[in-house]
Amino acid sequence: MKQEDLNSLLNDLSLTEKVGQLIQLSGEFFQSKDISFGPIQKLGIPDKLVDLSGSIMNVTGAAETQKLQKQQMAKQPHHIPVLFMADVIYGFKTIFPVPIGLGATWNPKLIKQAFMVAANEAAVSGNQVCFAPMVDVTHDPRWGRTLESPGEDPYLNSCFAKAIVEGLQEQLSSKKGQAACVKHYAAYGAVESGREYNLADMSISNLFQNYLPPYRAAVESGCKMVMASLNTLNGVPATANKWLLTDILKKQWGFNGVIISDYASVYELIKHGFAADNEDAAYKALNAGIDIDMKSPVYANGLQELVENGKLSINKIDDACMRILQLKNDMGLFENPFFGASKKEEAKYNLNPANRKLAREVADEAIVLLKNEQHVLPLSSTEKVALIGPYSNEKSLIGMWAVHGDPNDCITIRSALSTALGNNLSYAQGTDITRDKKMLAGLGFLDSAQIDQIVSDDEIEKQHHQAAIAVAKKADIVVLAVGENTFESGEAGSKTNLHLPQNQINLIKDIHNLGKKIVLVIISGRPLVLTDIVQDVDAIVESWFPGTEGGNAIADVLLGKVSPSGKLSMTFPITEGQEPLYYSQLSTGRPQKGSQHTGRFVSRYIDAPNEPLFPFGYGLGYADIQYRDVQLEHSSISKSDSLHLSVELVNDSPWEQKETVQVYFHDNVASIVQPVKRLVAFKKVTLPTQANKKVTFSIPATDFGFFDNHGQKILEEGSFQIFVGSNVNDVITKTFRIV
Repeated sequence: MKQEDLNSLLNDLSLTEKVGQLIQLSGEFFQSKDISFGPIQKLGIPDKLVDLSGSIMNVTGAAETQKLQKQQMAKQPHHIPVLFMADVIYGFKTIFPVPIGLGATWNPKLIKQAFMVAANEAAVSGNQVCFAPMVDVTHDPRWGRTLESPGEDPYLNSCFAKAIVEGLQEQLSSKKGQAACVKHYAAYGAVESGREYNLADMSISNLFQNYLPPYRAAVESGCKMVMASLNTLNGVPATANKWLLTDILKKQWGFNGVIISDYASVYELIKHGFAADNEDAAYKALNAGIDIDMKSPVYANGLQELVENGKLSINKIDDACMRILQLKNDMGLFENPFFGASKKEEAKYNLNPANRKLAREVADEAIVLLKNEQHVLPLSSTEKVALIGPYSNEKSLIGMWAVHGDPNDCITIRSALSTALGNNLSYAQGTDITRDKKMLAGLGFLDSAQIDQIVSDDEIEKQHHQAAIAVAKKADIVVLAVGENTFESGEAGSKTNLHLPQNQINLIKDIHNLGKKIVLVIISGRPLVLTDIVQDVDAIVESWFPGTEGGNAIADVLLGKVSPSGKLSMTFPITEGQEPLYYSQLSTGRPQKGSQHTGRFVSRYIDAPNEPLFPFGYGLGYADIQYRDVQLEHSSISKSDSLHLSVELVNDSPWEQKETVQVYFHDNVASIVQPVKRLVAFKKVTLPTQANKKVTFSIPATDFGFFDNHGQKILEEGSFQIFVGSNVNDVITKTFRIV
């Protein structure tokens, strides 16, 4: 539709039609399948506005969306198509590892390919907008949504934000792909105590330097939508934060796309105590910049009256409505309201062999080898291997937020290993994933019958344990597959106990007491506290929720078909009491090491170390890569120059190895205290066997700047340290100056 025709359409709409465009409802309102999580209730929205609603969430499938599009367009006086939006967080039908695992790949190019696949699968199934990328920086694994985040670092998350937006939107012009909606803006990963929906409170410098960059990267990459977060930020709910939504997002960053609320968050302005009633909430949200009210009654019951009584200018409604119409027009929905939906293509493309192959490759690179004593891995084909544990033969490997995926499509670890090991593989379940019925009931997703299926009777549990011990005794090596229940990670999955369930720990201890070599495979959506079992096992393989091809990927690593290359994008603590624990903490006047004070009066715990169990950027491979000869081209650079540096990598092993070279820096003296280290660059390279490789970096001097407490980026002259290595701790240090 030409722009002048779009303008005419807007002018011809009634106020009620305009308000309808600003409302998003779920499939239950249209007698359609709705797979959204959250409370299902009658919102008290007038039937007329249900008919006029501009977008529908979490209804997918080519046949269903085409039927619903025809139905709704027939009810619209101007036959305006609806937008179909859904959570496509880390895959649609082909499920990739959860985003904390995607972050561990340190490979944005590969992840861009993964999201092209996810976007095209969603498109042929009738969806047009996906609520991704989720790029919240989080420092606290107690937060359930750690599962959805690439990790704790703003630079790394920014790289993934760019890659995911580009992957989702690259083929929009050919009726493929998805319009990207970055979330959750802003600072949702900083919720206090790691508790879902809680407050975030921080300095302006901290906000601009450590939390806003990934959202900005998504905006600069052209994302079509932004979702406001559920939290308050410095006392103001993001949903009605005009400074965040208008002053920063629109005016400073130049975003002119659609801003949508999160689920019911416009109504929740009342619960926050920020708005008095629906009318007040509608006024404050729209005035702040929220265009679409997701699954709440506020715009439907508040906006029209606000305009009619003169409290709200019709221009505000028009502006929001035009942004939504513009998105629909940009996607060509007025000419083809079904976008790329096709039953034929849906059956042909979704979960096809090429997509599965890519999912396996991504899962291979997401796996992080945390320990490998005496080179117990990879497994030998001549060894007798006992595969034990609740995740050994479990298909639920896709995690909570793969709402369109099917666990039955997953490859189990047992199936993948059986193909290679044959009669040398034995199996026993050993124990349940968890035996805590109270915890399972508290998750809010399971009824008593479902819980009874998860938790075995005491006698059966005893038999499982005895069978595992018997199988382990006959084996040369034991692979123990353990981890979290699917619903323990994800939205509303915050928890204070980050240890493995006690029944799993008991099984690990009992097998350790047999004197067997143990390889621990962990399935989780967050860093766990492994302190109580790390000494009882010989190898630890962090696999996250690895997705549809997870079993094959785990087998690839265990059997040595690939050398693991994943690196942690989030710190693993020694104890929950250290949280929030992250590598880029600020320098303190009394550091534990290097202080003028000794003993008690330094920044430390009296009952635990300051250091993590496994640091940011850490991950082993089967090859031991040596870092040598870090060189700076110049020891001083101007503010308009770049720092050129190189490092030589040496691979003396018989393994080809992918290695992520990480570059950090520290500003030695600054007008605002700076972190002890900050990631500024990285490259993932492949080293052939018995080979050397020189890796070079060119880093603009401006990247060494920081934000002040007015949100302004500044670069100060002075002395800097640069650190190059395989993780944040194992580095070679050089010094340079900016003059």
